[in-house]
Amino acid sequence: MKILRAGARGGALSLMLVIALGAAETTVAVGGAKVDITPELPIRLAGYQSRLAEATRVEAPLSARALAIGSDADGPVVIVTADVIAVSETMSDAVAAAVRAKHPGLTRERIAVCATHQHTGPAIGGTIPFMFSRDLPAEENARIERYAAKLQEKLIEVALAALADRRPARLAWAQGTAEFAVNRRLIVDGKHTGYKATPGGPVDHALPVLRAVDAQGAVRAVLVNYACHCTTLKGGDNYVHPDWAGEAAKRIEGRHAGAVALVAIGCGADADPQPRGLPAVATNGGAVADEVARVMAGEMRALGRVTHAAFRRIELPLGRVVPRAELEARLTGKPNVAYAAAQFLRQLDEGKPLPSIVPYPVQAWAFEGDFAMVFLGGEVVADYALRLKRELGVSRLWVNAYANHVPCYIPSRQVLKEGGYEAEAAMDYYGWPTRLAEDTEDRIVRTVHDLLPATFMKGTSR
Repeated sequence: MKILRAGARGGALSLMLVIALGAAETTVAVGGAKVDITPELPIRLAGYQSRLAEATRVEAPLSARALAIGSDADGPVVIVTADVIAVSETMSDAVAAAVRAKHPGLTRERIAVCATHQHTGPAIGGTIPFMFSRDLPAEENARIERYAAKLQEKLIEVALAALADRRPARLAWAQGTAEFAVNRRLIVDGKHTGYKATPGGPVDHALPVLRAVDAQGAVRAVLVNYACHCTTLKGGDNYVHPDWAGEAAKRIEGRHAGAVALVAIGCGADADPQPRGLPAVATNGGAVADEVARVMAGEMRALGRVTHAAFRRIELPLGRVVPRAELEARLTGKPNVAYAAAQFLRQLDEGKPLPSIVPYPVQAWAFEGDFAMVFLGGEVVADYALRLKRELGVSRLWVNAYANHVPCYIPSRQVLKEGGYEAEAAMDYYGWPTRLAEDTEDRIVRTVHDLLPATFMKGTSR
């Protein structure tokens, strides 16, 4: 396995002061790494049911990247991003446990594993269990499981490589914007009526950028976030490609030799990129890379080490108990509905109760410099980021989704009221018999508030 590390090796983990933006700026130990996670072919791709066969071509490679921040004495944190549709709770916990075995100070709350949710990558064992609404041949399932096992190994390797690469750097962040994410929920008379690009619908166009530079000012690592589905490519595109997120990372790295560029996805589960199609991958990825360059050429706010990290698994109740008679009636529905219903009935026939709660991870880091980063599991709609930024401060909060576990879509109270795919129909693919409870949004937002330190909640710098 070939692992690329950010910049040259060497350098002691020391402290120095420089003057930047008129304030004293402290160096922080930072390391980055990148590894290839392109699958062996053939393999089933996740994201669209319209593909009738395994992929047999790689249009562009897939990567996993890691960023480590902080010395052992400070208590480091690591974020891993991967060009895959999802990660499971089992996989992210296994990555965290393996990294902790080598670095005992890295407890669970200090490791985050994020997926870019691109739709032209391999199906991942342990995620989206009813993705194909049919039973796949045994040999295809075996290839999916083998890839998941290899992916887990590579996520561990890239995290450890980033930790080994740590050297003094200066951290700063600033926020730009990108406009290609467009709400995809057509609402008529307060109800969801289908997929359609809907300008003016809820969307988060913020594009926050975190940058690490060495003592000479060379860029060592970049982390960027944008709230939009990685669905530039469509169901007819049956080949491996990292979509706009991978294209953006490639372009950012191309402008900064030796740097590692991580792209995380924000609360964009109800937004699709526009335009779409193969040529548009370069357009959308280029828009991110160009905005990152513009942001980094301007004023950025200095940050220090992570001073607080917290992680909590909560239980999100499903909205109701589904009676057997209803499941039996679903057997005559659309293929995805009928397949899911058959699986639920099989569970009942085996004497197993249907699930009633969805396990859900929430994670938060607070940095020196009055700044916090939040990690939410699942496919989170824009309302969450917009609300959290209103409540906690748009100029001091960064929200990642698709983090640590992707159990299903995470609709807001408004989306649940409107109904539609993100509210309920997608639950068939994720293996849940019904929608989430109406208070889901409040439960998650309350947990974010609980996990952030009191000093941040009061608006004072740590």
